[in-house]
Amino acid sequence: MSPAATAARTPLPTITEMVAGSGVLALGVAALLPVDHIEDGPIICPFRRLTGLPCPGCGLTRSWTYLMHGRWHDALWANPFGPVLIAFVLGLAWVVVRNRVQGRPAPQLDRILRHPAAIVVWTIWLAFAVVRIGYTIA
Repeated sequence: MSPAATAARTPLPTITEMVAGSGVLALGVAALLPVDHIEDGPIICPFRRLTGLPCPGCGLTRSWTYLMHGRWHDALWANPFGPVLIAFVLGLAWVVVRNRVQGRPAPQLDRILRHPAAIVVWTIWLAFAVVRIGYTIA
């Protein structure tokens, strides 16, 4: 079989598959990052650099890194939504791989993110961010 024929049969990855793959890759990077000096690293959040205030995602890199090294308490302290996001990424990756193996399409990411349970999580996450900014200002 020619490479062109193989390429024609292999479907391009969907947005959902790319998000799942990127998430798994990020978990791998978090596992490789050393935790000894993670609190001393640069501030990479543009919102925090501009305002000095934490955004909803601030602390996720540290949270994932701590989690990948088994430091649950530190992970929750860095950002309590780190474990939630890891569970989402791993669940999404599992569904994507299962569907790919079974020849079914990946679920649509926008439908997942508009699910009532996802909306509840997003709302709680944003409320947490507002409270955290309030404590930072005070």
